[in-house]
Amino acid sequence: MNNSQWNIFLQFRDEFKNLCNQWSQFSNELYPLQKESAKDTPDYNLETSIVYNKAYDEVQKTDKISFIVIGDNPGKEEQLSSNQKYLVGQSGRIAEGFFRRNPELSTDFRKNVLILNKTPVHTAKTVQLKYILKNGSKEIVELVNESQKKMAQLAFELHNGLYSNAEDGFPELWLVGYSELKKNGIFNGYRNELKKQYEGYSSWNKVFVYQHFSMNRFIVDLNEFRKNNNLPLKKCLEEIGGIHKNEIFSS
Repeated sequence: MNNSQWNIFLQFRDEFKNLCNQWSQFSNELYPLQKESAKDTPDYNLETSIVYNKAYDEVQKTDKISFIVIGDNPGKEEQLSSNQKYLVGQSGRIAEGFFRRNPELSTDFRKNVLILNKTPVHTAKTVQLKYILKNGSKEIVELVNESQKKMAQLAFELHNGLYSNAEDGFPELWLVGYSELKKNGIFNGYRNELKKQYEGYSSWNKVFVYQHFSMNRFIVDLNEFRKNNNLPLKKCLEEIGGIHKNEIFSS
C-alpha cells in the first residue's frame, strides 16, 4: 500500500476496533441469546460475542491489497479467543484453496485480502441472527441493525479509499453469501446502506457479488458458468459477479 492507502486502512482499523469495544458492552445480554439460538447445533465454547478481526493487526504497509471480501458474520471458529479472525473455518479454507489453485489471480488469501463481515455479532450459523432479532431487547435489535449499517459504511470508505488512491491496479470488493442480502433477508439493511454509500462513485464498478464459499457453492457456481461460457477465469469472475450484483441490487 502507498502512504495514502495505508492511512486509509489504519483509519478503518482503528474505527472498527473502537466500535467493537463499544458494542462489546452488550456481550452479557448477547451471550444467552447466542447460546439459545444454537441449541440445535453441536455444542461449542462460546467465548466472544462481538468479534473484532485480529488479522487487521498483522497487516503491513508493504502488503498489496487486491481484494476486500465481505462474509456474513463470525461463526464458531471465528469467535474462539485463540482465533478472533474472520473466515478461518471451513469456508475460509475453501477460499484460501481457491486462490492458491489459481495463481493467475496473484493473491495470497491471508496476505492480499482484507476480510470484513456484514456484522461482527457472532452466531454459530448466520440464520440464527433471526432468533436474536426476534427475541432480543430493543437495544440488541438496534445493535444488530446499526452494526450492519456501520459495517456497510466502513466497507465503502475502505474500498473507495484504496480504489481512489490506487497506483497499480484497482482493488475489488467481493460480497460473498448473497441469499440474505435479498429483500426481507437478514442483511437487507446492509445491502441498502452499501448501495446508498456507493451512489455516484466509480469504485462501484469494482463491486461484485458471489455465492458463499461454504459448501463449495462459490466454486460450483463459478465452474458451471465457466463450462457454459468458455471464458478465462478473471473474465468469468467479472461476469458472474456482475450478474449476481444486478440480481441483488436492482431489486
